[in-house]
Amino acid sequence: MSRKFLLVMAVLVGAGAGTYAYLGGFSSPTVTITTSEPLLIAGQPYNGTVKDEAFGNAFRKAAELRDKKAIDGILGNVYYNNPESKKDTIKAFIGLVIQDSTIKLPEGYELLRIPGGRKVVHTEIESHYMVGPGKLYTSLFDYAEDNKLKLEDFYVEWFPTDRKGVVEVPVKP
Repeated sequence: MSRKFLLVMAVLVGAGAGTYAYLGGFSSPTVTITTSEPLLIAGQPYNGTVKDEAFGNAFRKAAELRDKKAIDGILGNVYYNNPESKKDTIKAFIGLVIQDSTIKLPEGYELLRIPGGRKVVHTEIESHYMVGPGKLYTSLFDYAEDNKLKLEDFYVEWFPTDRKGVVEVPVKP
């Protein structure tokens, strides 16, 4: 191999690693057992394949509503089946975690009230939402397995900032 090729490859690998680090790819999630707080999500239900355009559109709509300040909230979702499973179909509720239940909701949106007071596995990470969710779920499932915890099929995730992600899953009694 030529020196030029090796130099170009080294630059590309360095740029890729730098970008990954910038996005928080080397960050480690923290996992704890805690009691959940009540949450209110304004959003829309979704039931279908993860490859369906409507799935991506639901996330884009929530982000657009947040960015345009049409709804004051942070991105948040609920999955009623494991979002990391190899199944192609997902049942979810996609939208924004809000504080005010009296706001006027856009067409197709409804309120989902998630009660607090449940024992949950809580995991969070300081990384961009593009790389964080995979690490969140991996750490959550590893923690549950290591501690012999059975989890409910109810995954709540929210992103307080573009660089922080949180997932909570209730522990089965």
